[in-house]
Amino acid sequence: MAPPKLTNGDVPSTHNNDCLHSRYSRHASIKTFSRQATLPRLPIPTLEETLEKFPAAVSALLSPHDGEKNSNCDSAINTRETKEMEECRKEIEKFLTVDGPPLQKLLLEYEQNGREDGTLGSYVEEFWTEAYLAPDQSVVLNLNPFFVLEDGPDTNKSKDQSCRAASLCFSAIKLASALKNERLVPDSFRGKALCMDQFRALFGACRVPELSEKDTVAVDPDSTHVVVLENNQIYFFQALWPDGAVAVNEEDIYEILTAIKADASKVAPEISSRNALGVLTTLPRREWANARDTIKNQSVHNKAALEIIDGALFVLVIDNVTPKDIHEAAANMLHGTHNLRSEENFIDYQAGSCCNRWYDKLQVIVCNDGRAGINFEHSAIDGHTALRFVSDIFADNIVSFAQSITKTIYPDEDMFPPLIKADIRRATGADVHFTMPRKLNFELPQIVVDKIYYAETALSDQIVSSDTVVLEFAEYGKTLIVRNKMSPDSFVQLSMLLAYYRLYGKIVCQYEPVLTKAFYHGRTEAMRTATEHAAVFCTTWCDPYATNSEKLSALRTATQHHSAGVKLASQGKGVDRHLFALKCIAEKNGLVTPDFFSSNAYKKLNHTILSTSNCGNPSLRLFGFGPVVPDGFGIGYIIRDTGLQYSISSKHRQTNRYAHTLQQTLCDMGKLLEPLSAVTVACDMIEENSATTSSKQPIEFLEDYHDLFGESKASFSANDESIDKSVSNSSPLTGSALARVLRRKSSFTAQKLRSFGETIQTPRDAQEKSEKV
Repeated sequence: MAPPKLTNGDVPSTHNNDCLHSRYSRHASIKTFSRQATLPRLPIPTLEETLEKFPAAVSALLSPHDGEKNSNCDSAINTRETKEMEECRKEIEKFLTVDGPPLQKLLLEYEQNGREDGTLGSYVEEFWTEAYLAPDQSVVLNLNPFFVLEDGPDTNKSKDQSCRAASLCFSAIKLASALKNERLVPDSFRGKALCMDQFRALFGACRVPELSEKDTVAVDPDSTHVVVLENNQIYFFQALWPDGAVAVNEEDIYEILTAIKADASKVAPEISSRNALGVLTTLPRREWANARDTIKNQSVHNKAALEIIDGALFVLVIDNVTPKDIHEAAANMLHGTHNLRSEENFIDYQAGSCCNRWYDKLQVIVCNDGRAGINFEHSAIDGHTALRFVSDIFADNIVSFAQSITKTIYPDEDMFPPLIKADIRRATGADVHFTMPRKLNFELPQIVVDKIYYAETALSDQIVSSDTVVLEFAEYGKTLIVRNKMSPDSFVQLSMLLAYYRLYGKIVCQYEPVLTKAFYHGRTEAMRTATEHAAVFCTTWCDPYATNSEKLSALRTATQHHSAGVKLASQGKGVDRHLFALKCIAEKNGLVTPDFFSSNAYKKLNHTILSTSNCGNPSLRLFGFGPVVPDGFGIGYIIRDTGLQYSISSKHRQTNRYAHTLQQTLCDMGKLLEPLSAVTVACDMIEENSATTSSKQPIEFLEDYHDLFGESKASFSANDESIDKSVSNSSPLTGSALARVLRRKSSFTAQKLRSFGETIQTPRDAQEKSEKV
C-alpha cells in the first residue's frame, strides 16, 4: 500500500498563535554544538579517592555468602573479612604507596597536555575508545546493541514493510539534514547541557578494520546517500543535496524501495547468499581486514563501491523475515535469523536474515510485517545517543501522522510544529535522476566467495549457541516503586542480582553504565551493583527465617546505597574508568603493568557475569545486547510506568530459566511493596496477563532517585560543588576528537555518485519516460 501523496507541505509552516510553535522555535534557535565550550571537563579523581572505594566494589565478590540471617546489615558487613580481602588490601596499599603515584602523575600530565593542545576531550576517551576498537573479535553478539521499536502510529502503514521503512528512512534523513546544519536541539538534563560530540559520528560513520593495528572509525561529514540492503544485495540512493537539504520525500523513498524490492527479487536467495558481502563484517576484525583488502585490490571498481558503503549516512535493511514472537524479533535485531535450506543437489544455503547486514554502520532494520529496529556500531556512540536518534525519528512519524489527521479538520492551520527542522527541496524535472536508486555490484574472486561462506558458517555457530529471551513484566513498574520511595533503577538492578543468587547461590559481578555526558566528551562510568549491602539483601531474601520486615529493610538499604553509587559515578567519581586509565597510561609509556591489575580482586571486578543497561523510552519496546563474557548474561531493560521490559541474552546458559526466576523474583518483591490501592499485587506464573492496578493518587518523585528513562543520568543541583566549573572546555576541538575517529572526506562528488553502479528504474521514472514518449 503506497503512502498518500505528499505536497510541498512536507515541512509545515509555523503560526505564532500557538504556544507549541513558539516553544519549539525557542529551542530550535540553539545550535547543536553551541554549548560544547561551556561544559566542564571530566575530573580525574585522586588516587586516594579511588582506592578508598575499591574494597567496597569487590568485597562482595571475595566474601562467602551462605544465606546466614543478618538482622544488622552494617555489623554483618563489618565482621566479614576473608583471606582474599586481606590480600586485596595489601595490593591496594602497595599500589597507593609505590606503583600508583607515578602513574597518577603521568595521567595528570597527559590530560593537561591534551587539553592545552586541543587534542583530548577527557583523560579516558582515547583509552576507552580503543577498548572498543582493539579486540580482534566479531562485533556481532559481542559489541553491537539493538533496539526494537514500538509499532508506528498509523496502523495501516506500520504493518506494511515498504511504508514503515519509507517513514523511518525519511525521518532519519531529515534528522541527518538537521544535524548537518546544526538545527538539532542539543541534549540537556534538568536544565544542564549534555555533551553532543558523539553526534558527529552518528551519520556517515563506519568502523573500518585494519590489518596490523586497531580498527578506526571513519566519518564522512559530507555524506549525502543512504545504502539499502535487500536479499543480501546492496543499493544506494542520494538523499541529501550537497548543501544538506533533503532531496526526497516519503513518497519518493517508497517508490525507491519498491523498485529495489522488484530488482532484488530477480536473484534467487540461494544465489544471493553466496555473494552476501555484508556477512564479512561479522568476522573477527583482522580476518575482515584481510578479506576487505583482497576485495579492494581486485579492482578499482570494488574499492570505490566499498567507499560508497563506508560513507553512507546509514544503512536501511529490508528483511525478508516475519518474526513469530517477540523473542525472535529481539534476536533478529541482535544478530539476524538462522534458516538453512537445501537445494536439489543437497547443498545447503543460508536463507535467514543474518547475512543481510552491515555491522560496521548504523542500521535501520524493517521486517516483512513492518516491525522495525536498530542495530548500531558502539565504538563512537553510546546508547543515549542512539536513543535520541530513535526517539526523534519515531516521534517525527507520530507528528506526521497527527498532521495528516488535523489537516482534514483545520485545512488552513498547522496544529503541530515539525519535530525535525530540515529544508526539503524534492528533486523534480531534470533533477529526478539525482535520487534514482543504483545497485552496487562487486567483482569477487573465488577466495572471497569462499570466505563469505565460511563467515556465514561461523556466524551460524554463534547464533545457534546463543539465546535471547524477552521478559515483559506487567504486574507493576516505575509508579509503584516510586510510591514506595525507592529508585526504580536501583530496584531493577537488585532484582537481577537476586534472581541470579536464587538460581545459582552466588554473588557475581554486575555492571551498569552511568552516563557522564554532563562533562565534555563524557561517555559512561561503571556502577558495580554487587556491593556488600546488595549481598546482604540477597542472603536475607533467601533466608527462610527472615521476616518480611527484614527483607524490605534490606531492600531499602541496598537501593539507597546503589543510588548513592550511581550519583557518584555520574559525577565522574567511580572506580572503573580511573583505574582503567592508570593501567592504560602505563602501557602507553612502555612501563611494566603493576601487579595490582593482575590481582584476583581486579580480575573479578572485570569479569562481568551480569552486564546490564537501562536505556529506553516510549518509542522502544526492547533494548538489548549480547553477554560480554562467555559465562555471562547481557541484559537490557526498560522501566515503564506500569511495567518492566527485559531482553536477556547468553551463550550456553539457561536463559529461559533465568528469565523465569527473574519474573518470580519481581513478583515476590512486589508483594512486599505498599500497593497503589487496596488491591494487593497478584502474580500468576501461568497466566501473565493480570490487570495492572491504577492509581489516582499523586506520585511522589524524589530528587535524589534516578527514576528516569534512558541510561542513568547525572543529577546535579545548580550549586553542586562536586563539579569543577573552572575546568570548562576552554579550547573546543574542531570536529570529533575521539581517539581513532577520523574525519574522512569521500572522493565521490554528487555527480560521480550519480554515475556509479547500475541504475534501478522507479515507477516515477518509468511514468516520466512514458509521458515523454
